[in-house]
Amino acid sequence: MLDIVIIGGGPAGLTAATYACRAGKSVLVLEKAGFGGQITYSHKIENFPSATTISGTELADKMVEQAISQGAQVELEEAQSLTKKDDGTFNIKTDFSEYDAKAVIIATGAKHRTLGVEGEESFIGAGISFCAVCDGAFYQGQEVAVIGGGNSALVEASLLAEICKKVTIVQNLSYLTGEQKLIDALSARDNVEIILNTTVESFKGENELEAVVLKNTDGTTTELHPQGVFVAIGLAPDNKAFEAFTALDKWGYVVADERCLTDTEGLFVAGDCRTKQIRQITTAAADGAVSALAACSYIDSKK
Repeated sequence: MLDIVIIGGGPAGLTAATYACRAGKSVLVLEKAGFGGQITYSHKIENFPSATTISGTELADKMVEQAISQGAQVELEEAQSLTKKDDGTFNIKTDFSEYDAKAVIIATGAKHRTLGVEGEESFIGAGISFCAVCDGAFYQGQEVAVIGGGNSALVEASLLAEICKKVTIVQNLSYLTGEQKLIDALSARDNVEIILNTTVESFKGENELEAVVLKNTDGTTTELHPQGVFVAIGLAPDNKAFEAFTALDKWGYVVADERCLTDTEGLFVAGDCRTKQIRQITTAAADGAVSALAACSYIDSKK
């Protein structure tokens, strides 16, 4: 019987593991893909405390190393089901094994939706980004494109328009779907161009991104040549396996506030998979600390 099983090995999950281990708890982190989560797609991070510049992969490695050094077990396994037993403990079944724990922390994160077009995967982290707050500064004074027309895309475009030479918004519909105030503010800027009725066909380049191939609804194709592209078509949390234990909002995020508590006693949530306004590495790490300490207090209260 473990004290805490953490489902998800991104910044939230790994920080939770470090805090829980330091509180003397036995901890297992389950990660289905790769430790570090979305940060591994960032080739350069400059807004994480203590690191002037660090790659996402390097930061992920340091977080894993720190959690293991404190005593955490880590396994590359996907949690497929969660059950709460009559004695109040939990059973977690994975694709390889199953584990029992006194408390569980959900830290599955949220993935940026991708376009799924030719060349996209090759340039993620090398010309294609998903976060203007994280990566916008790398394109200061340059030309960039934002793919999407909703609020998230318009907010990204607004941030980029402050520092970039030109921002081109590419939207597949005949209108932008974001708030009118955002649309009006962007439309009034001289360095913002809005292209409607257009989809991205592919991304081209040799060692770096060189062109974005666009296709209009009339069938014509053109090429755009920005230095960077920000894909902002939404996020997708992965909380389906836990919906029987906690409320999810209409987008699939666990409904929880800064206390990281769920509807089920002994079940906690941390990071991008919960309802929140700001999704950054630092806020995920903060959730990790809060959820771990809450889980430790819960376990201690049952003694």
